[in-house]
Amino acid sequence: MESLDATDPRTVGGYPLFARLGAGGMGQVYLARTPAGRALALKTVRSEFGLDPGFGERFAREIRHADRVRSPWTVAVVDFSPPGTRPPWLATEYVAAPSLADWVAAHGPLPEAALMSLAAELCEALRAVHTAGLAHRDVKPSNVLLGPDRPLLIDFGIARAAEDSRHTRTGGVIGSPGYMAPEQATAGASAEPGDLFALAAVLVYAATGHGPFSKPGEEPSTPALMYRIVHEDADLSGLPEAVGPLVRACLVKEPEERPTADGALALLAADGHRAGGWRDALPPGLADELSARQARVRTLLADPTAVAGPSPYAPTAPLTAAGTGSLPGGTTAPPHAAYLQRPVPGPVSGPSAPVPPSAPWNPPRTPGRRPGGRVALAVAAVVALLVVIGIIVDQQRGSDDNAKNPDPSGSTGTSTSATAPSDALPAAWVGTWAGTGPGDPNGELPSDDFKVTLTLHAGVRGDTIGQDVSNIRGTASGSELGCTEALQLSQVQGNTVLLRVTSARPTDRSSPLTCRTGHAYTVSMTDTRTLHLDPGPQAVGAPSTLTKQG
Repeated sequence: MESLDATDPRTVGGYPLFARLGAGGMGQVYLARTPAGRALALKTVRSEFGLDPGFGERFAREIRHADRVRSPWTVAVVDFSPPGTRPPWLATEYVAAPSLADWVAAHGPLPEAALMSLAAELCEALRAVHTAGLAHRDVKPSNVLLGPDRPLLIDFGIARAAEDSRHTRTGGVIGSPGYMAPEQATAGASAEPGDLFALAAVLVYAATGHGPFSKPGEEPSTPALMYRIVHEDADLSGLPEAVGPLVRACLVKEPEERPTADGALALLAADGHRAGGWRDALPPGLADELSARQARVRTLLADPTAVAGPSPYAPTAPLTAAGTGSLPGGTTAPPHAAYLQRPVPGPVSGPSAPVPPSAPWNPPRTPGRRPGGRVALAVAAVVALLVVIGIIVDQQRGSDDNAKNPDPSGSTGTSTSATAPSDALPAAWVGTWAGTGPGDPNGELPSDDFKVTLTLHAGVRGDTIGQDVSNIRGTASGSELGCTEALQLSQVQGNTVLLRVTSARPTDRSSPLTCRTGHAYTVSMTDTRTLHLDPGPQAVGAPSTLTKQG
């Protein structure tokens, strides 16, 4: 971590910057902070990428892919630059931990217990990536963080869906020399088997301090490394035998002969090595370094002189709250509370499918009811959580709605029921909207307050156009009980929009809570600065109005 210099911006996308975290193949990475104080790793993409007319589309697609991977072994996408921003940027959760590359360079190879735990944890990480239909395609020591609870696999900046390898630019090679598979070196394309090859190379580095195709202290050229990867056997001298079977199986030249992530986990399990023991296997000194890093980050982020504001890269980008941003296909959090991880009692109903553009939109009335089950979870007098399961109430628009209401352009128009549906989100809706409700300290959701931040970007019906984040503070514990949900544009009619939840996660990713999907929110624009949320799907105590930010 380095101090900012005179050439660095002080804000990007409205997020204040505090330090340089490093530079990668795609650009500079900064330590940033959300308005709520959460640390972010914010990566700005090098300007030359913006000269490629297809880069913007690939960048957005890769972020969508990255946000499909939600597991304990990966970091969450929090926000990204609006279309057309130069240079583009991406913000993810920040973990104050050294990379495997930095740790081994400073302290030497990992002890065997830490090495075997690392192997199991990274196999689980790859299983999560591959289950989402992706290949990381750049597994290397600098993309592995040695976190306090488990190692984390980061930087999906070049991850693509496995079946999208055909989109790689002609002549382009994705990966890092020394850790790419033979098929990457020769054909420039790779899928899941390439990740397993790279995993084995990473484990060799962790165990010996050098990759399987280089010698200690040697810095071979990229062409030399690629030749060795394709034509020569790996140098496994000094590799502990405990990890040998996995490494040798994954370093096979033919991709179809390598194990899958599940197969790699089975190889480790056969010798009694499973994920879950990282805390007990931390290398000596790592716990102290993690504590020191976390303390430094807290000090940096507490800087009272740092003020969020317009970015020099995106002067019109709105200020967004923790966990918000226009994630293309990512998670978002509407005014809805998380519930405990257990089967949902009874059916969860929602609005019917989107009405064809030719038909008038008149959402059916669904009888509302309060959530049925109360579930309490007491942990050493720390927290008491009660389930709230909302059921959509789409209010019937009748003759009483025929009064004139402001439409999204700011002019007056006819009521929603008298206006034909539209396919595109009106421009006035684009931006960040926020509001705070009273919470419900004595009700079914014991909360002190209920904050909602909705971020929307341009799109048409069927697109994922943003996210909605709930921040709900538990009364007894102060725990975060909100959800972050991805919102798909389901229907637009006049001054009213129907947003359907396509994916969801707890706003606090460390929480054991689960958030439901499939429901929808009816949102109306009362004027160009105010949105009204219909109460049907909201948890008790949610705000009824949101105000445009910035």
